[in-house]
Formats: sequence, C-alpha cells, structure tokens
Amino acid sequence: MSTITGEVRRHDDFASRHVRPRRNVLVWLPPGYDAPGTRRTRYPALYLHDGQNLFDGATSFIPGQEWGVDETADRLIRAGQIEPVIIVGIYNTPDRIAEYTPTRDKKNRGGGGDSYGKFLAEDLKPFIDRTYRTKKGPTDTGLGGSSLGGLISLHVGLKHDKTFGKLAILSPSVWWDGRTIVKTVEALPRKPQTKIWLDMGTRESDDGLTDARALRDALLQKTWKLGEDLAYLEADGAGHNEASWAARVEPILRFLFPAAVK
Repeated sequence: MSTITGEVRRHDDFASRHVRPRRNVLVWLPPGYDAPGTRRTRYPALYLHDGQNLFDGATSFIPGQEWGVDETADRLIRAGQIEPVIIVGIYNTPDRIAEYTPTRDKKNRGGGGDSYGKFLAEDLKPFIDRTYRTKKGPTDTGLGGSSLGGLISLHVGLKHDKTFGKLAILSPSVWWDGRTIVKTVEALPRKPQTKIWLDMGTRESDDGLTDARALRDALLQKTWKLGEDLAYLEADGAGHNEASWAARVEPILRFLFPAAVK
C-alpha cells in the first residue's frame, strides 16, 4: 500500500545523454502548487538520490522503511516553518555504486560520478525547470543523499556549484577510495557559495565518525562557518538506515530552506 502524502508526479524511464540505464524520477509538489492564483509562483527545488526510499514505504529498499520526506515537508510548509519546495526523487539503478562514486577504487569499482553529475546538471535539472515552476538559480537548488548518495552529492555539488548551491550530506561514505572526497575539498582553488548540511550517526561506526569529522574540518579550513553556511550533526544513537535518515529530514529542511523572514 502506498504511503505517499500530497501530490507526486512520475516520470518513468527518464533517459539521459550521460548515463544508462533509464530511471524513474518522482516529483513531489508542495501544498498549494496548483491552487488558483499561484500560476506565477516559483519554488526552490531539492534533488535527492535513492528516490524509491523517500516518499513511499511500498517502494523502499526495505519495505515500509522510507524517509517520510513528503510528510515532513508537507507539515513544515503548512506550518510556515520552511519555504514551499519542490522535491525531486531520483531512483537509483543497478549501476548505483558506479554512479554514486567520483573515482575508481583499488578494486576497480566505481568512478562514474562525473557522468552522473552531468546527467543531473545537464539532463534532469533542465527538464524539471521546463516542466515545473522552479526558481532556477543555485541559491534555490539543493542536492542530497545518504551514504554513497551523500558522497556523490558533495562531489557533484562542488563540481557544479553554479547549479547546486545547497547540499544535504547524510552519513557520507567518506572512506571511498582513501578519503578522496576530503582531498577534493582540500584541493578547492576557491570556496564556492554553497550551503552544506553534514551529519553522521554515532552508531554507524567509529571510522564513520572519524571520517565525518575529517570532512568537517576540511570544510572549516576552506572557511565554511558552522551555524552559517555549514551545519554539522553527530546524531546520537543513529545508525546507517532509513529510519535514522528520516529523523533528520526536518532539521535539514529547516537549515537549507528556512521560511522567509517577514
């Protein structure tokens, strides 16, 4: 049984010039999107990986365990606690490891992240911008995911900072290929105007916390500022699972898409 709250529009078998195979894309629309008098209203957008896990327990990797992004966003928007936002869920494919990793590791795995980033920036986002009433600039466009999805979100966000200006990095796989993502941050020639949420659960692994702290420290060295354009959370008791990530959706949305000050 579907557990979707609100209106979700499907775009099945979405094709890309940069990656194969095709994949399903879900678009959650904020309450009031089609209400009378809103035809000129435009909305920020948040793109999230592993789209089958976001809205519907009937499609999630572990049946019944979803992020509840739709319920959380709906509640916060209706309460005026975040700005109304369009949320795009991008299904993963059998090529998930290749697409969600920026480099090939010593076992010759992965490394398709740059092509996946081009898919997001050059194929999917232009389609969403043509089809829905989005605000198109980087300050109104977010990208996020968990685990390898967190890793590739940071890689793509730093490489395409003129497209994605808000990043949600949950439990990132910093360990990939000898902490290559930390090296990427350390090698940045300039600090982009990117707002970043970064977190890790305290029950994921000791190495996970050590890696997340190393990534946080690398960002701080590049002059991101905690509480301003960087949020860092060590989620007490949280593991590496959908329920733990679901519990962090609210603070993430509050940080990245706060309600406008009146």
